[in-house]
Amino acid sequence: MPGTRSTGLLALGGIALASLLTVIGHLEVNDDLSPWALTISDFAVSDRGGVIDVAMVVLALATVALLLGLRRAGPPRPCRPVELLLGAWVAGLVLAAVVPTNEPGTAMTTAAYLHRYASVVAFLALPAAGWLLARRPDLAPAARTLRALVVLSLALAAAMIWSAYPGDRLLIGLAERLLILTEVAVLGTVAVALARTPVARWVVTPTRGA
Repeated sequence: MPGTRSTGLLALGGIALASLLTVIGHLEVNDDLSPWALTISDFAVSDRGGVIDVAMVVLALATVALLLGLRRAGPPRPCRPVELLLGAWVAGLVLAAVVPTNEPGTAMTTAAYLHRYASVVAFLALPAAGWLLARRPDLAPAARTLRALVVLSLALAAAMIWSAYPGDRLLIGLAERLLILTEVAVLGTVAVALARTPVARWVVTPTRGA
C-alpha cells in the first residue's frame, strides 16, 4: 500500500534524524560529562531545550507516523493493546523531553521523579508493544528480529535497574544507551517492514446472507 510505505519511510526518516540529533547533543555538551556514568537525561539537562530534547520529540513524532502506518496495514479492528503501549512510549518521550531531570549530583525534585517514571514507562511499554507486533502476520518476516530485540532490551533494562539501585550507578550511562539503541532498533525494524509492504495483506471476507 502506498500510504503504508510512505508512513514507514517517514518514520525511518524521523528515527534517523532523532539518532543524529542525539549524537550531536552528546558532542556539544560539557567535556566533563561521562557517557558511561551519566544518563542521556543528565546530558539533556545540562543543555536544557537543546538538541537532545528535540531528538526525543522527533522520535515521538516518528512513532506516531509508525502508528498510522500500522493502522493502514493492519486488520479492520486495530490491536488496541499495541496502540496503547506505543501511545505510552510516545507520551513518556514527550514528558521526559518537557520535564527535565535534576542536575547530576543534586537532590531529586518532583519534576525529576516525574521525568524518571515517564522514562520507565516508555522503556517498558515499547518492548511489550514490540512483542505483540511480532505476532502480526504482515510483520512475520521481521518477527524473529523483533523478538530478539525485545528480549535484549528487557535484559538491558534489568541491567540498568541493577545499576541504578544495588550497583551504585555503575556504568548506568552505558546500560541506558545500549537499551535505547535496542529499543530504537525495534522501531526501525517495524518501520522497514512497513516501508517494504507492497500490497494490503488483510482481506475482509464478506458474510453470506441467510
